[in-house]
Amino acid sequence: MVGSVLVVGNGGREHALAWALSRDLGVTAVHVAPGNPGTAAVATNHQVDPLDGTAVADLAERLGVDLVVVGPEAPLVAGVADAVRERGIACFGPGREAARLEGSKAFAKEVMAAAGVPTAAARVCTTAEQVAAALDEFGAPYVVKDDGLAAGKGVIVTDDREAALAHAAGCAQVVVEEYLDGPEVSLFALTDGRTVLPFQPAQDFKRVGDGDTGPNTGGMGAYTPLPWAPADLVEQVVTTVVQPTVDELARRGTPFVGLVYAGLALTSRGLRVVEFNARFGDPETQPLLTRLTTPLGGVLKAAATGRLAGHPPLEWGSGAAVAVVLAADGYPGSPRRGDVITGAEGEGVFHAGTARDAEGRLVTAGGRVLAVVGTGDDLTAAREAAYARVATIDFAGGFCRTDIAAVAAAQEDS
Repeated sequence: MVGSVLVVGNGGREHALAWALSRDLGVTAVHVAPGNPGTAAVATNHQVDPLDGTAVADLAERLGVDLVVVGPEAPLVAGVADAVRERGIACFGPGREAARLEGSKAFAKEVMAAAGVPTAAARVCTTAEQVAAALDEFGAPYVVKDDGLAAGKGVIVTDDREAALAHAAGCAQVVVEEYLDGPEVSLFALTDGRTVLPFQPAQDFKRVGDGDTGPNTGGMGAYTPLPWAPADLVEQVVTTVVQPTVDELARRGTPFVGLVYAGLALTSRGLRVVEFNARFGDPETQPLLTRLTTPLGGVLKAAATGRLAGHPPLEWGSGAAVAVVLAADGYPGSPRRGDVITGAEGEGVFHAGTARDAEGRLVTAGGRVLAVVGTGDDLTAAREAAYARVATIDFAGGFCRTDIAAVAAAQEDS
């Protein structure tokens, strides 16, 4: 028995987690802090600042929950998981020091170097002169990453040297990297600080426009499984990337308890890590949890309490799942807020940037508003289901990419 669970956060990832936990027969109650209108349909929302570790821990104690799941990166980097554990409550999510794996790209590079994990060559830069020298060293396309958290929008990949310099100028510290060719893949893995339990791989779409055009976003869609991926991809990533990283963090005395998200490039020179995240990715979480048949609460609690060793592999339903993100007009720059949303009720629609207005109507409240998941026997059927559902939802200025999983579906059909 898992007992009651508190999920911290208010995005699409947290809605998906709450939804999956509500379907676990071992979970007696699901709470979300602060949550959104979507989580309110499957859990009890509580208005608490997710960045305030003391407030989150107080709420967990008051509710008497058996497990806290910290969803977003900002509370993890702020040490919310540490505050919860100090109260003796099981918590899924790395502490402040281990969460630096996402919180600082320079720190992640340092850990990967120590662990022998393959990644792009990089230079950490704090001055314009250092940035210029690194850009000249690696050449175009230029890859410049804000060292800190940037909600998925701190990276620029461009052939325009002036644009690369301008992006760096807006950051206190950046990591300039060599460009990695080849398709990108996301792989999630649960860990209790020692044992690693992988998910199936997924692929997300970072650029705002069809054909991977326009600026980077937090993610415009995702799909799973990947019919084109090497058969041994998961084993290869666990062996060469995730397990060595988990072992290195444990060696440093800062064990990583939670979910390691490895963003990977399958390059012409082999597997390379693009980035690490310290939590479930959004929007990959939505299609992945839709297909997961292993009860989520039990495996998250096993990770939080150091009991993943000997846990059976995660089990998956047949077929495929595709998530399409509906974004607000102006995203990823200055998205419009307050537009009324219609047609968003029902299964498979995960709320991210939504709220209720004074009249109780569902309205837009962020850049990525909804993630709509379709399932089917294959990617073609899943895409059709997702876009058919998208067509029933409306809000002023809303838009989506029309090509999520299109290439993979075509490959699957050929």
